[in-house]
Amino acid sequence: MELPTNLLPALIDGVRPGVAIGADYQLGSGAAFEPLSPIDGELTSKCGAASPADVGAAVAAAHEAFLQWRTVPAPVRGQLVLRIGEMARRHKAELAKLITLEAGKIPSEAEGEVQEWIDVCDFAVGLSRQLYGLSIASERPEHQLIEQWHPLGVVGVISAFNFPNAVWAWNAMIALVCGDSIVWKPSEQTPLISLACHEMVVRAAATMPEAPAALSCVVNGGADVGAALAADKRVPLVSATGSTAMGRKVAVAVGQRLGRSLLELGGNNAMIVTPTADLDLAVRAIVFAAVGTAGQRCTSLRRLIVHSSIVDELTTRLEKAYKSLPIGDPTKEGVLVGPLVSEASFNNMQTSLAAAKLQGGEVLCGGDRVTDAVPAGGFYVTPALVRMPKQTEVMLDETFAPLTYIVTYDTLDEAMAIHNGVPQGLSSAIFTGDIREAGRFTGPAGSDCGIANVNIGTSGAEIGGAFGGEKDTGGGRESGSDSWKQYMRRTTTTVNYGAALPLAQGVKFDV
Repeated sequence: MELPTNLLPALIDGVRPGVAIGADYQLGSGAAFEPLSPIDGELTSKCGAASPADVGAAVAAAHEAFLQWRTVPAPVRGQLVLRIGEMARRHKAELAKLITLEAGKIPSEAEGEVQEWIDVCDFAVGLSRQLYGLSIASERPEHQLIEQWHPLGVVGVISAFNFPNAVWAWNAMIALVCGDSIVWKPSEQTPLISLACHEMVVRAAATMPEAPAALSCVVNGGADVGAALAADKRVPLVSATGSTAMGRKVAVAVGQRLGRSLLELGGNNAMIVTPTADLDLAVRAIVFAAVGTAGQRCTSLRRLIVHSSIVDELTTRLEKAYKSLPIGDPTKEGVLVGPLVSEASFNNMQTSLAAAKLQGGEVLCGGDRVTDAVPAGGFYVTPALVRMPKQTEVMLDETFAPLTYIVTYDTLDEAMAIHNGVPQGLSSAIFTGDIREAGRFTGPAGSDCGIANVNIGTSGAEIGGAFGGEKDTGGGRESGSDSWKQYMRRTTTTVNYGAALPLAQGVKFDV
């Protein structure tokens, strides 16, 4: 694939920069790394890396930028995000190519991710005029009680390979209009799209004298870079997306210094299919949710809970659909399922399949490596459906691959117990024609996930709603609704405009 180098900063001694502090690109003093494309296993770039000391320098610069940016009126801050969105629109196709190259997504999904960035920019621009506080009735005469929201500080963003653009955008675009600066630690798998996204911010900021140079920073590298960012006291909020194990480490590091964590961790999402479901609709939703992005979404469908009266018909339909899926090089027209990100991902899928068989599971289809008519260095696999006798131990863990387990139920209470009986709580769905079942599922005694859908799959959330989950998913919320409040600090203010000094709760303290 031809690299859109016009979006990337210049090479430094033949190596991509590992550190970006505004428009100042540096190699970094960490150990350079060489990510491979999941498409063919070929080198995408040699990339410099930050050291913990480089992280400290980036945070220091971002903090200085924050001290300026916080006093810029929010609608003016929104104008910067408007210009960033215009940059993303202009280069949408080129940015998507980088996502396909580094993450292995098919072009429509890659372009959809860039579109999500554009949409978040639009949302954030409107938000810049809606950072509302409150006016509260005071119990004291001639007193005004108000609540205000102020910029928070440097926001650290740690993102994963599977959504290398969108997850950063959810955080960064909202944080910028809230008056914060950004230090971004991307996945080691996706340094190029990260540099390109940052370059769009740099170019937009260059058109606005109000925008400080180091408002956006990037620190590429390994776990030591993320650990240094999480431990820095000058970073009041760390937003981290990835595995539950990673999130626990971030939470401990940030918690020890009494900072804030916004965690988006494992999924293990389920769908209940009831006897009244529209199976034509359900099959389409299941296939996209289970195999889109080769099952490498945090919202991918992992568990299918089907009423015993319709399970045979549904599985027959699904097997037929799965066997017709075009699998291969995501750059080729018509392909719907691209590669897994690495050999380790393929091996994890095989381990889960073996465990499922030992626990009584029957592989209905899939799970095999595809070697014909695909690039030799990539790890392509047929999406797997596994019929399980019940929800067993292997189903309690998330396997980040196109692997979906099917179990049956007879009563909705039984289905809900299976659904909620895992440590994770991100996304969920029910397919039903019964409004009572839908209400039960979305009500307080229903799904325990942050996302609960009716007659739509588990993946494909819109940016207008808050995105995130409960339990081992981490409890964080990003993107829409009132998620912006996490990127600001709340101040309660009392103004006495009278001549007396009455105390609250009727306390008497006369001097």
